[in-house]
Amino acid sequence: MADLKHKGVTDGIIGAFYHVYNALGYGFLEKVYENALSHELKLRGFMVAVQEPITVWYKDVAVGEYFADLLVNRCVIVELKSGVGLSTAHEAQLINYLKATGMEVGLLLNFGPKPQVKRKVFTQPPEISAKVPRESA
Repeated sequence: MADLKHKGVTDGIIGAFYHVYNALGYGFLEKVYENALSHELKLRGFMVAVQEPITVWYKDVAVGEYFADLLVNRCVIVELKSGVGLSTAHEAQLINYLKATGMEVGLLLNFGPKPQVKRKVFTQPPEISAKVPRESA
């Protein structure tokens, strides 16, 4: 089996997700899970940006902006949900975030009645790009 890109980071995120899910269960607003997961990841030594603004560019024109729920170690986008289940629209949203940023790995995590995890990888060259602010030294 081929090595998964950013496997150490995604494994850590998934472990933290289940830790938070087991502690809080189902029924809170997405923001509660976002705050708890961000805190848990930081406790585990990950660098976490919450609601990271990302400007989407098309042919040198800013055409939109979105906010990634979590950006972990500047290499994995995490999209959180707290609904009954995940849909193809949720998966498409994450794939579009990966396309727009040029990042390759994302996780879709649902704090629903049953916890759900989907790992998405996008490796085709994007026709659009985004500018993700870099950490200042």
